Amino acid sequence: MYTAHPHRYADMPYRRTGRSGLKLPALSLGLWHNFGPDRPAETQRAILRRAFDLGVTHFDLANNYGPPPGAAESALGEALKADFARYRDELVISTKAGYLMWPGPYGEWGSRKYLLSSLDQSLQRMGLDYVDIFYSHRPDPETPLEETMGALHSAVQQGKALYVGVSNYSAEQTREAARILAELGTPLLIHQPRYSMLDRRPETEGLLDALDELRTGSIAYSPLEQGVLTARYLDGIPEDSRAASDSPFLNSDALTEELVGKLRALDDIAKSRGQSLAQMALAWVLRGGRVTSALVGASSPQQLEDSVAAVRNLDFDAEELARIDRVIAS
Repeated sequence: MYTAHPHRYADMPYRRTGRSGLKLPALSLGLWHNFGPDRPAETQRAILRRAFDLGVTHFDLANNYGPPPGAAESALGEALKADFARYRDELVISTKAGYLMWPGPYGEWGSRKYLLSSLDQSLQRMGLDYVDIFYSHRPDPETPLEETMGALHSAVQQGKALYVGVSNYSAEQTREAARILAELGTPLLIHQPRYSMLDRRPETEGLLDALDELRTGSIAYSPLEQGVLTARYLDGIPEDSRAASDSPFLNSDALTEELVGKLRALDDIAKSRGQSLAQMALAWVLRGGRVTSALVGASSPQQLEDSVAAVRNLDFDAEELARIDRVIAS
C-alpha cells in the first residue's frame, strides 16, 4: 500500500493562483501523452506516486488525453482508487473539454450540452464527485461565449467543479470570458496557454498583460516544446524519440540545423547555471512570478525528478536573460 513521503512539501514552491485562495505547485504534472493502454500501468502509477512525493500536488488532464481519448482519465481513476484515495484533499485535479471526444454535433467545441455532458463522463472515468478545475479547452467560434461561460458557471453551481479556467483563448477573449464569469459570480481562476522560450506569443500578443490586469492565474503547457528544449536532440534525432515517430506534434522536419544550433547555445547557458537545458527552460517560464505553474509530462519517474529539480534555481540575472534572447533571435 502506497504511503506518501512525509516530507513531500519541503522543497516544492507553491504559488497563489491569481487573486484566489488556491496555490499550485511551481511544476504540475500533465497526463497528456504517457497515460494510456500503450504504456505499462505500473509505470504510470509510479510516475504519479513519485510526483506526489516530490510535492507535485496538481494533476492536469483533458477529456481527450490518452491515447485513446479518455484513457488518461481512466488511468488516473485507477491510481486514485489504488494509491491516492486518502490524499484526495491534498490534490488538485483538473480536466478540460473542447476538442473532439465523440462523433456527432454534440461531441466537441463549447456548447452547454457538450461541456456538461463531458464533465459528467470525466468524473465517471476518474471516479470523482468533483474536479478542482474545469476548463473550456478552446474557444468556440460559433457558440456565444455567454453559453460556454454559463456552462462553466453551472459546473461550479452543481458542485462538480470548484474553479473554472480557459485554455487557448486570446487576450481579448480572456477579458470577455472573465467579464461574463464575474457577472455570473464565478471568477475566472486560470488560463492555460502554450508558452516557452521558443513560443512567446503570450508575451507578444498581450495575454500575460491581460492576466495581470485581471489578476488571473496561468499555467503554461508545452514549456519544453514537446521535448525540443531538452538535451535529447543536441546530437541528432534518436530513433526512439517523438521527432522520429509519426507524432502530429513534432516531426524531424522541425529540427533544422539552425534550431539545433540554438539548442546547443542554450544548453551552454544552462550548464553555466548548473542546470540541464530542460531545467533552465522550465525556470525561464516561471521567472519573475507571472506564470503560476508550468506543466511537465513524464515517461518515467526519473524524467520527472529531473524536471522537478528546476525549482532549485528559478532566478535569472539580466545578463543570462539577455544571452537567451540573443540566441533565440539569432
